[in-house]
Amino acid sequence: MWLRIKRVLSNKAVMKKIAITLLILVVVRIAAHITVPLFNTEAIVQFMQTSGSFVAILNNFSGQALQRFSIMALGITPYITASIAVQLLQMVIPTLKEWNEQGETGKFKTNQLTRYLAIALAFIQGLALILGISVNGSVLIPSLEAADVEAYRYFFYIYMALVITGGSALAIWLGDLITKKGVGNGTSMLIVAGIVTSLPTMMTTLWSKYITNGTGGWDIVYFLIILALYFGILFGVVYMQIAVRKIPIQYANRQGKSDSNIPMKLNSGGVIPVIFAQTILSIPLSIVGFAAASNTSSGLAAWLNSIFSYQQPIGFILYVLLIVVFSFFYSFLTINPEKISHNLSKSNAYVPGIRPGQDTQDYIAKLLFKITVIGTLYLVVLAVIPIFTSIIFGFTGTEASAIRLGGTSLLIIVGVAIQTTQQVETDASQTEYSGIFK
Repeated sequence: MWLRIKRVLSNKAVMKKIAITLLILVVVRIAAHITVPLFNTEAIVQFMQTSGSFVAILNNFSGQALQRFSIMALGITPYITASIAVQLLQMVIPTLKEWNEQGETGKFKTNQLTRYLAIALAFIQGLALILGISVNGSVLIPSLEAADVEAYRYFFYIYMALVITGGSALAIWLGDLITKKGVGNGTSMLIVAGIVTSLPTMMTTLWSKYITNGTGGWDIVYFLIILALYFGILFGVVYMQIAVRKIPIQYANRQGKSDSNIPMKLNSGGVIPVIFAQTILSIPLSIVGFAAASNTSSGLAAWLNSIFSYQQPIGFILYVLLIVVFSFFYSFLTINPEKISHNLSKSNAYVPGIRPGQDTQDYIAKLLFKITVIGTLYLVVLAVIPIFTSIIFGFTGTEASAIRLGGTSLLIIVGVAIQTTQQVETDASQTEYSGIFK
């Protein structure tokens, strides 16, 4: 371990990439504190208190920039949505499927389409958010003249939506800059940078609840139990994220034993299935918030809350089912057994004991199904842990949003940390080996 750290620290090129990445992240955090001009931030605070968890997810991913309504309020989220949409469209639109098979040229076209779609989504989401908040009252600063507000209200709204769109465009560009000039995984690094900023809030909330405002020795015990649970879940997530099932590969034109294999991650779908499930369940509740139906005890609001809130029995079952469905769907979307079998045949390779062609495809599909069952169970457990812990320890709504044991945030942080560590070590090794040939 220490040799790896020494190798990285002694490599000037890698340290330069790390420095560039840290500098960009600092710029992002500064931009996250620049408020959108003319917007009354008290309106967003009141709105978030009555909105669904979908807005809380956006706020978490943006590093609390949404609750400040900064120029980074949406951050990199529109780009993530656009990327997922383009991936799904590749299954039904032949042109996009052809781009996916054209190598670097097709990848460039796909990336350009994703960026344009992300900019459009940022404007639409920003304008919809402003209009939704304005239902509960004016979102403009009180110092504006009433006549100007009445005459140019929607002009101001469009202007603020364009500012938010510019912030998302800046986030996309900075993410690309980290990918090209920094340590890589630019988009993921921006998300992690936003999520990590909530960790101090979690610790201060725990300290305030059990130590500062605690009433006895049991509060200290609960505090230590929660910390132990958090680090236990963290180690479990790390173990599951690095777990892979290797399919051995043998080449027909090579003699002797081969160490080649196809690694299949236990959780090939990543955090996407959980995000999809949370988004679908939260949109109806957010619409209720947009409509200012904060009274969830009667009428349509109560019905929607009982169906789509995963803290209710029906909503919880629906939440788990959606995670299962999306996990299998996304796993087979990212890993195509037919394509793997075809590539093995083209490379004159085969799985020992399995006939090439259809038999290999069926073998990989069955193996992927078994792995996905375990990965889906892991995702479900990780997703429901925050729900059960908030009930067991009696967290209030505000405390539950700050104290997250498990959930998507931890999964994203661990996944990105593992990928970034591997990328940095690879860059250090490649630079070190290149000296042999000079």
